[in-house]
Amino acid sequence: MICDRNERIPFAWAYVERLARSLAALDVGAVARAIAVLERAWLDRRRLFIAGNGGSAATASHMANDLAKTVAVGPGIAGFRAVALTDNVPLVTALANDIGYDAVFSAQLEMQADAGDVFIAISGSGNSTNIVRALEVARARGLLTIGLLGRDGGAAGKLVDVAVVVPAEDYGPIEDVHLILDHLITEYFKAWLATRTRL
Repeated sequence: MICDRNERIPFAWAYVERLARSLAALDVGAVARAIAVLERAWLDRRRLFIAGNGGSAATASHMANDLAKTVAVGPGIAGFRAVALTDNVPLVTALANDIGYDAVFSAQLEMQADAGDVFIAISGSGNSTNIVRALEVARARGLLTIGLLGRDGGAAGKLVDVAVVVPAEDYGPIEDVHLILDHLITEYFKAWLATRTRL
């Protein structure tokens, strides 16, 4: 138990150092490939579907907000057609109750997604059954897929078109880096869309 205030600073530094190591190990080439997929989606006015569980569900909502609203930097510049599959609580609970929690994301893709749309899967382990199932449906329907993953990427890492993997074991740093990736991508598109005027 940490109760001595002299232990708090070393504890804080230890976490910061773990996070820094996770960031330093990130494959920025994979980040660039994910951005390229999103550029094409914006140009083609494709929809983005984003999903995750737990803390990753919060990141999915945050990312959908940022890509729809925050990147729309001025008049005549539209953001992405982005939605988090976690946000319609009545629909998620109906699907969980009537079909099963494993289908809460895949069933929504079956309802709404078209070939050429993009599915962004966020998972610390890469092994969440509902994420894996959604990726299988996305692949079958001709969606492009991006994974924001952790550890070794898990089963999801083998299913996505672009895997951005945070090679850490603990969920805290993994989820921290996923949120940083959201903000990195958002900042990129704020700059990129500032040069465009298309609705």
